[in-house]
Amino acid sequence: MDLSRPRCRVWRELVLVASLLACGICQASSQIYIAPDSLIGVERYSSSLAIENAPEDVQEYSWHRGANDTEENLIISYNTTSHSRRDGPMYSGRESVSIRGTLRIWRSQLNDTGNYTVRVDTINDTQRATGWLEILELETPQISVNTTSVVDGEDAVAATCYTNDSHIRWYVNYVPVSGNYRMTISPDNKTLVIRMFGRFDSPLQCGIEILPELIQKSDLVYVTVAYGPYSLLLSSSPTDFNGILSAEIGSQVEMECISYSRPESKYRWIHNGSLLSFSEKNITLPSLTWDQMGRYRCIAENSATQVTLYEEVHVQAPCECSRGPLHSPRHRPVVSRSFTISGSLLVLLIIFIVLGFTHFLVVLIRALFRHYSTRGLLTGILTVGSAVQPVSGPPTPLPSVGSGKFDYFPALTSNWILPGGPYAVLKPVS
Repeated sequence: MDLSRPRCRVWRELVLVASLLACGICQASSQIYIAPDSLIGVERYSSSLAIENAPEDVQEYSWHRGANDTEENLIISYNTTSHSRRDGPMYSGRESVSIRGTLRIWRSQLNDTGNYTVRVDTINDTQRATGWLEILELETPQISVNTTSVVDGEDAVAATCYTNDSHIRWYVNYVPVSGNYRMTISPDNKTLVIRMFGRFDSPLQCGIEILPELIQKSDLVYVTVAYGPYSLLLSSSPTDFNGILSAEIGSQVEMECISYSRPESKYRWIHNGSLLSFSEKNITLPSLTWDQMGRYRCIAENSATQVTLYEEVHVQAPCECSRGPLHSPRHRPVVSRSFTISGSLLVLLIIFIVLGFTHFLVVLIRALFRHYSTRGLLTGILTVGSAVQPVSGPPTPLPSVGSGKFDYFPALTSNWILPGGPYAVLKPVS
C-alpha cells in the first residue's frame, strides 16, 4: 500500500482521529494507552511507542508483538525495581525500552508494521494497551533538469521533481526557496523554473515531507555554468608601469595573463601586430633582443560565453632609444640638463638688479611728488595773484595774499570748477 498518495494520507488521518477518540476515553477512565502520534514510523528511521497515563507505582513494562501479551509474543520487558531487562522470543536486536516504558525500534522496517501490546504491572494492578504501528515506505523523489550546461545570467533551467507526494519542497544551492522574480514554481509544486540561471544557483534538489519534521530529499543535480572572463590581469617581471615595461637588452622578461572564467580561457599573444605561434597564458624571454622589443597583447577568450578580453604592455629599453648600434645608449651623446653661471656674471647680475630697483624708486618718488604738487596748485593760485573771469558776470580780481614762483604751472581752462566758478583765466594781476 502506498501511503504517500493523497487518498492514503486521508485514510491515515482518519485512523489518527479514531485513535485520539479512543485514547480520550482511556484517559478519562485513567487507563494507559499508546500515544497516537507515535504509531506512525518511517522506513529506515527509528520508531518510538510511548505510553500515556501510566501509573506511578509501575514495577514492570512488557512489550509484545500482536494483540495479546502472551509469553511467546514477548519482545522485551523492563523491571523498574531491579532495573533489569529481559528479551523475549520476538526480540530482533533492534528494540529497547526506556525507564518510562517507551519502546524504541531502531532502523524500522516495513515488516515492523502491526499491532503492539504493552502490559504495565503495578503493585496492585495490571493494565494493558494495544496499538497499530504503521511503518511508511520511504519514497525517494527523483529530479531531472532540461539542461545541464548554461551561460551565466543568460539561460533558463527547468527542474522537475518526480513523486506521488504533493508536499514538495525545492532547494537551490542547499537553501530552501519559494517563488520570486527569477524563480517560478508550478501549482502542483513539481516544476521549478529559474530564469537567468547563475553560477550560484547550483546544485538543485527537491524533497518531500514524509512527516512534519522529516523531509526526504532527492539526489543533487549539478548544472555547469559557463562564465567569464570577468577580468584580465597582465603581470610581468620586471614590473610594468602604466603599460610600459623597461628591460635591459640580454635580461630575462616574463609576462603572464590571469583571467577568471569557466571553462578556462584560451589565450593568444600578438607581438607588434603579428600573431605568435603559442597559446600559453605566459611568455618567457630568456635573453631580450632588439627584435623582441615592442608591444605585446594578451587575448583571453571563452568559447562558451563568447566573451573576449585583452591587455597590452610595451617592452622597451630603459630609455627611448632607436634601434641600431649607432644609436645605442653607449653611442648616444649625453645632453646636460643643468644650468650654471660664473662668479663675475653673478656680480654683474646683482648690480644690474640693484640699479634697476633704484631707478624704479626714483621714478616712483617723482611721480608721487608731481601728483601731490599739482593738487596744491589749485589752491596756490591765490598766492600768485591771478585774475579769473567767471563764465557769467564781471571779472573778479583775487586778492594777492603772497608771492612766489612755481617751476610748474598747468594751464587753467574754462571748464575747471573753483569755488564760486566756473572761471576763465583773463590775465595775471600785476
